[in-house]
Amino acid sequence: MREILGRRRRLLFRRKRGPAQLGAALTCVAEWQWPVLPGVGLKAAGSRGDRGCACPDPECVVPGAHPFDPGILAATTDERMVRWWWTNRPTAPIMLATGGRAPCAVSLPAVAGARALSELDRMGMRLGPVVATPTRWSLLVAPYTLEQLGELLFVKDCVPSSLRFHGEGGYLVLPPSETGTGQVRWERAPLPGSAAPWLPDVEAVVDALVEASTSAPDGGSRLAY
Repeated sequence: MREILGRRRRLLFRRKRGPAQLGAALTCVAEWQWPVLPGVGLKAAGSRGDRGCACPDPECVVPGAHPFDPGILAATTDERMVRWWWTNRPTAPIMLATGGRAPCAVSLPAVAGARALSELDRMGMRLGPVVATPTRWSLLVAPYTLEQLGELLFVKDCVPSSLRFHGEGGYLVLPPSETGTGQVRWERAPLPGSAAPWLPDVEAVVDALVEASTSAPDGGSRLAY
């Protein structure tokens, strides 16, 4: 009997709390002023349990982890719009529209990402939030322009194709979304509170990320999140 009552309480709590994606999306727009929109998501599982991208492309290389309808330009900080989106699509991935006044990001293969974070921690570097999927890690950084990024990378001898930059006009999937490569989580979660999370400048972290990507075992060149 106690076990049954406990299950009922947990179910009631979940109903009151609402879907995890909606709560996380509202935190982004209401507390941090980060523009978001729902991602395309995954198809319902078939007879074999397969779950591909819900977009029309059968060869989609980022299944579930990209905008489709609406497109990236629809990203907003309007709480009413966010509630409407995730009320109708409660399991839709949360897509952050990067650049402008919103955070940018640098992503790299998961193994390289873990190595880079260890090196940055050893250096005593202050880091912001870090998003992790089973295949890639993404470090959120302060907004930068294409001109700034170009000048920064121009002096590098080599920039691995496995290192990707999410700037103006780009996007990044945020926790607790689920994509074709698995669950999205915080490797370094934003500190709780009403203020927007602190973000490092891209210049402060790019050397360690380039070095870690160059030495990644598999190169991580496939476009997968």
